[in-house]
Amino acid sequence: MTRLSVNVNKIATLRNARGHDLPHLETVARDIVGFGAGGITVHPRPDERHIRYEDVYVLSKMLHTINLQNHGHSLVEYNIEGYPSPKFMQLMAEVKPTQCTLVPDPPDAITSNAGWNVKKDRDMLTEVISELSKNGIRSSLFVDPNDIDTQQVEALLQVKPDRVELYTEAYANAFGTESEESVTELYNRVAIELYDLGIGINAGHDLNLQNVGPLVKTIPVIDEVSIGHALISEALYLGLEETIKRYLQRLGPSTPST
Repeated sequence: MTRLSVNVNKIATLRNARGHDLPHLETVARDIVGFGAGGITVHPRPDERHIRYEDVYVLSKMLHTINLQNHGHSLVEYNIEGYPSPKFMQLMAEVKPTQCTLVPDPPDAITSNAGWNVKKDRDMLTEVISELSKNGIRSSLFVDPNDIDTQQVEALLQVKPDRVELYTEAYANAFGTESEESVTELYNRVAIELYDLGIGINAGHDLNLQNVGPLVKTIPVIDEVSIGHALISEALYLGLEETIKRYLQRLGPSTPST
């Protein structure tokens, strides 16, 4: 089953809008796990406009406690996204999440909207991923399948990330259109090529209840999807528990790598 990691940035955005602690981020994250999600994702940005750095530590402690209590059960993973600035890498060294997803975002980016040029940033990414590995943190690189060519694949093999996260905006935009089949085939071809080279596959960006099922059915090697904006938006109508239940139903048939 493909793991569902819920990005709780939007919960923090709503909390910050009033300057108090409603909704309570830790409580909502705990409920999300209780409803069956296999992971929590956060993306702290330098201006802390949604997830604050202090939130990262609070959620880490909460998930650690939950995992200690779940003897014999699957661990709930903690995925932290961000650009590998010195401050961010210091945070990784202190928190040691299950996974760190590296994104090439400038500080003022609204959301992650491009994949890495791995060839161009090869030396920096190699150093960063080596540092993550020394801290026991699984690495993932945000990549756009539309930009993956032979040179990018060669660079990925040199950088040696544990996984890549497929940037799925193009897939989401094509879903339900005449180009859906060709775009999905591109994603599948890139995913299988990288998977066969020993790189794990995640996916995220603009995935929702309508398009996530067909994606993991077509690309069954996807280990994890990270979903936040759409999931929280859908929960306004369905409720959080029911929304997560429906995502898990759609993710169930796939068979991720181990």
